[in-house]
Amino acid sequence: MILIGRNLSPFVRRVGASLAVLGIAYEQRHYGTVDQRAEILSLNPLGRVPALVMDDGEVLVDSIAILDAIDDLVGPDRALVPATGAPRRAAMRALALAVGATEKLVACYQETKRRPAELVWADAATKLLDQAAGGFAALDMMATGQEWLCGDRMTQADITVTASLDFADVVMPDFTAGRFPALLALRDRANAIPAIGDTRWKA
Repeated sequence: MILIGRNLSPFVRRVGASLAVLGIAYEQRHYGTVDQRAEILSLNPLGRVPALVMDDGEVLVDSIAILDAIDDLVGPDRALVPATGAPRRAAMRALALAVGATEKLVACYQETKRRPAELVWADAATKLLDQAAGGFAALDMMATGQEWLCGDRMTQADITVTASLDFADVVMPDFTAGRFPALLALRDRANAIPAIGDTRWKA
């Protein structure tokens, strides 16, 4: 398998970390959406990362679809999202918050750090950051008093939160200051697992 994208993106990283946690070997091509736009477009007409080139040449795009395919590949006993019932609903609830908060955080980063200063829409950036903080605050409450977001078993939601908070620490280091203590402790536990910690972005 070939993973396309850089691990600065929390969406790329959550795929890479999930593959590593599940023991699935992969090669990574650290393409950026600016410098390697043509290469990415040849794999994904949206020009976005991640993309995953499967062993048979099939190309999967979007981290949600990629991770669903990975879970299907390893089977329900090893899948990072439980297959059925209350455990699945709990994981999906946490994952919806984690993905939503991450999307808002990335959008705020793009608004405030990637635009020329005179074009930044400050009110929109504030709203995006507030939405991200609301999602992480809800997850912080879920994480309080337990090892992982859904109890004693790590799920995809934990990997996604870890990738997102590490992204925040790189691009918006003040965002987590004094906030989300249970979630930050969970992130540290996750990063202590080499399969996850070794995928952290290295500039």
